[in-house]
Amino acid sequence: MSKPLVRIIIGSKSDLETCKPIQDQLGEFGIESDFYVSSAHRNPLKTMELVNSAKSDGIKLFIACAGMAAHLPGVIASHTTLPVIGVPLKGNTLNGEDALYSIVQMPPGVPVATVAINGTKNAAILAAQILALSDTKIKKKLQHFKKQLSSN
Repeated sequence: MSKPLVRIIIGSKSDLETCKPIQDQLGEFGIESDFYVSSAHRNPLKTMELVNSAKSDGIKLFIACAGMAAHLPGVIASHTTLPVIGVPLKGNTLNGEDALYSIVQMPPGVPVATVAINGTKNAAILAAQILALSDTKIKKKLQHFKKQLSSN
């Protein structure tokens, strides 16, 4: 088994089922990932440990999923130079729009690539596209995936 290249962090255990497709899609591209539940609000020290240890763990990018105030992707991005993909999740009140706005409107210097509300599969595909820039195996699998899309 190879080392994980993608670190997935979600803000709440209640989001596990929604975020599971990320690992499934990454697996289809042969990309290993690790997966953590760590809230930027309820457990900020654990979140910072996960960010700070990423490079030494071989991580190349983050996918961070959060609902409501959705600060997790921005907090991660503010503490790393690695790419961060944010996935806004549907919440109870504003159907995920609050999370979308929180993630997409980052200040200059702290970018977070943002996918659609509950766009977990696209987050994994975007991660694969980023990793494919320097990995020919992933690039070939991604090309095959895209070819299959066009034949449907």
